[in-house]
Amino acid sequence: MVDESQVQRMADELEIRNLVATLAHMADRATEPEIPGYGWLFTEDAHWGMPGTSHVGRDDILAGAKERRATGTQGPGTGTRHVVTTHRVSVDGDGADGEACFMLVADTTTAPRIQVIGHYVDRYRRTPEGWKLARRDITFG
Repeated sequence: MVDESQVQRMADELEIRNLVATLAHMADRATEPEIPGYGWLFTEDAHWGMPGTSHVGRDDILAGAKERRATGTQGPGTGTRHVVTTHRVSVDGDGADGEACFMLVADTTTAPRIQVIGHYVDRYRRTPEGWKLARRDITFG
């Protein structure tokens, strides 16, 4: 017999994993007309933080992404790629927690090298539009 709650949990986990993958792809490759879509992957009140900077709210998070593009830290033409791995997701109703390791690889078009390694601690929230990132705390090392 199929346990419907287990099927739903697996579907939720898959949607969240795809959300995290989409975040990484958009951080690396989304062009200016597409970049507002990056902001819609977050809840309106989301928190995104790493050592030295934090952003609160979808508009502020989107402004941070645009700033990283302007400084050449990430985005199209920078030769960087996020590689996300060892992703763990735990769903509890309309909320979920997750952790993942990541590498930011630089010089991908010439001589790829690891620029930074880090850890994401995430909180996700189910919304009428699907799962969104509500909080991301980033640490390096």
